[in-house]
Amino acid sequence: MSSTPRRSHSDRILFLVTILVGSFLLFLVQPMVARMALPLLGGAPNVWNSAMLVYQALLLGGYAYAHWLGRFELRTQGWIHGGLLVLAGLTLPIGLVDLPPAPEGREVLWVPLLLGLSVGPVFFAVSAQAPLIQRWFAADPEAGQPWALYAASNLGSFGGLLAYPLLAEPLFSLQTQSLGWALGYGLLVLCVLACVYVRRARSGRERGFGEDTAQASAPSARRIAVWLALAAVPSGLMLSTTTHLTTDIFAAPLLWVIPLGLYLLSFTVAFADWRAPARLISRLAPVVVVLGGGYAMASNGIGGLGAVALSCLLLFCVAVALHTRLYDLRPGPERLTQFYLVQSAGGALGGLFTALVAPMIFDWSWEHPLLVLAAALLMPLRPLLGWRERDDIEPGMAVLAQNILLALAIFLAWQLKDLVVDPAAGIWSVLLTVFLVGIGVLLMASRAAFTALVLIAMIGQGGAWTVLSSWRGERTRSYFGIYTLRDYPESRTRTLAHGTTLHGKQSLDPAQAHEALTYYGPGSGVGLGLRALPRLYGAGASVGVVGLGTGSLACLARPGQDWTFYEIDPVIRRYSTDGTFTFLRDCTPEAQVVIGDARLKLEDVAPGRFDALVIDAFSSDSIPLHLLTREALAVYIRALSEDGVLLVHISNRYIDLDPVIAALAKDAGLAAKSRLDLPQDRERYTPSRWIALSRSEQILEDLAAQRPDMAWTALPEAQGVPWTDDHASILPYIRWSQLTGTP
Repeated sequence: MSSTPRRSHSDRILFLVTILVGSFLLFLVQPMVARMALPLLGGAPNVWNSAMLVYQALLLGGYAYAHWLGRFELRTQGWIHGGLLVLAGLTLPIGLVDLPPAPEGREVLWVPLLLGLSVGPVFFAVSAQAPLIQRWFAADPEAGQPWALYAASNLGSFGGLLAYPLLAEPLFSLQTQSLGWALGYGLLVLCVLACVYVRRARSGRERGFGEDTAQASAPSARRIAVWLALAAVPSGLMLSTTTHLTTDIFAAPLLWVIPLGLYLLSFTVAFADWRAPARLISRLAPVVVVLGGGYAMASNGIGGLGAVALSCLLLFCVAVALHTRLYDLRPGPERLTQFYLVQSAGGALGGLFTALVAPMIFDWSWEHPLLVLAAALLMPLRPLLGWRERDDIEPGMAVLAQNILLALAIFLAWQLKDLVVDPAAGIWSVLLTVFLVGIGVLLMASRAAFTALVLIAMIGQGGAWTVLSSWRGERTRSYFGIYTLRDYPESRTRTLAHGTTLHGKQSLDPAQAHEALTYYGPGSGVGLGLRALPRLYGAGASVGVVGLGTGSLACLARPGQDWTFYEIDPVIRRYSTDGTFTFLRDCTPEAQVVIGDARLKLEDVAPGRFDALVIDAFSSDSIPLHLLTREALAVYIRALSEDGVLLVHISNRYIDLDPVIAALAKDAGLAAKSRLDLPQDRERYTPSRWIALSRSEQILEDLAAQRPDMAWTALPEAQGVPWTDDHASILPYIRWSQLTGTP
């Protein structure tokens, strides 16, 4: 009698460790494989969303397999799953399969194929262990309920997710990471086999799930549909929050980690044995939906860091509220694997909508506000003020009061829409927002009225300007980003922005239409470098440009020069060929525009092809690591003539790239100089930093001598090792003061 509780406790620890190890490995491998694929895929937010879609599909397959396996007795389950783990382990250590490059416009299908073939077997096998281990745990009638193990599973996933950018990526090369993951996989196999052994040793007490499942009442179609919806909305909202934040609010480094981490933590709260936190968050979630959901239609940086915090709070509260409702609707343990299978299917549906369908049908991240509205329709609503339930208020008067409140909300939102873009109106904007939240609290008694109020708040908090931009046709969406095209009649200019970052500008005045603006002005490093080419290399210099943008650099070309542009996104090329921007058409009509990843395309050019090569391919403020590694630099240098010059644009709000380039230059034995341009005319030109590198120090001296009044400076002393395809981390170079707003 005394040994049974101790034995059950030791069993629980074994199953808990197995769950934690498997989940930790599952979410450690996701960013690791995405990092391996970076040289092939670039750094667009949709690449991460495509990766998540693959993982959700594999997770669904693993849960379906676990559900199917439940029909066998435990001994047979152990043999089958053990065999699967061993077979999947034969594909280790993890590496990318060799696929032909993605056809133009097919990246949305090619990326999942690459990741699925590369990591599919082990990910499938590991993903099945969570529902299986819970089922095996519950097979002992004395073990207790298994749901807390699911909370532990997501806690392990959260740990794996954080461990990668904070520990694995900064400290270890990809090869070491892969080997370490393989060792962890071996530990998991041993843990799983130990769980099977423990349950086989107690087979006399095993709960007969096979019979119980057959006799238990199957959930209704409506119940399954509710499970699907409650799982799909948080999953889709997690991905849409990532896109919305990194594209339209705050393109900061490592920001993609936060939505996924909060999503995983929501399961830990919602499925925990201690129910108080889940109940409290679910009760407050509607208030957060009105407050944070108001920014779901905001774009172009409206709201700044505060909007980031509210968006993350919104995601967490919505996910906890919906997952708590999912927990409340759970079946008995005999239907455990079916429940998790449906939940996984819902997660995959949410990911499918956000990562695959939305980019093809929307011109902006409209999936984000749609999912917030869906959350408002699904979350539990318990009115904080029960005024509609009072006996002295007639139903007709209650409806009238509700409509008056909605009309007042519309008026407040109409006033708010102009204030959100006025920095001087901060206090009034906050006051109107507080009133909107108060109305939302009053309307919680009616789900339809509450959802309408959330939509009204979205329109007021910047959504009106977002709707207007789409109505005017100013936006275009591709796999690589969301672009906004705007004309400003007062200054007679046209701009192209990628998310919150300006990509280029052209004057609509014919007399100034060929002038390079923004980062490419007369004092910029690239402006000085390209204007010096005739003196450095003669009239027939050959120029390569990585990153087309609006084509501003084309009008720095001189007669007789040979220009080639490299651009990964066909949408950007279309802007320069359909007359939207005329730099390319007017100044370099004979220039070749090569579509595809520039690094891969440059590997195909003849050695010494270019006298000057310009690298200007950042998307918003994200850093394409694969363009700033030792291997990438070797590709550039090979494509340059013996005394050619490499001009690299490193302007960035949040990451200090000077030390990165300094380490690369020192490693390659290149001379390097830096040009920081701080133009006085900020209406036309943008501050920028460019780095010039060359095998020939004399070339850089001649370049600097071209305009002695515009100084080039030495790079800081190289510190640390250079980035490589196998090992690179932005963590040491983040400008934390810029992220936090501290001086």
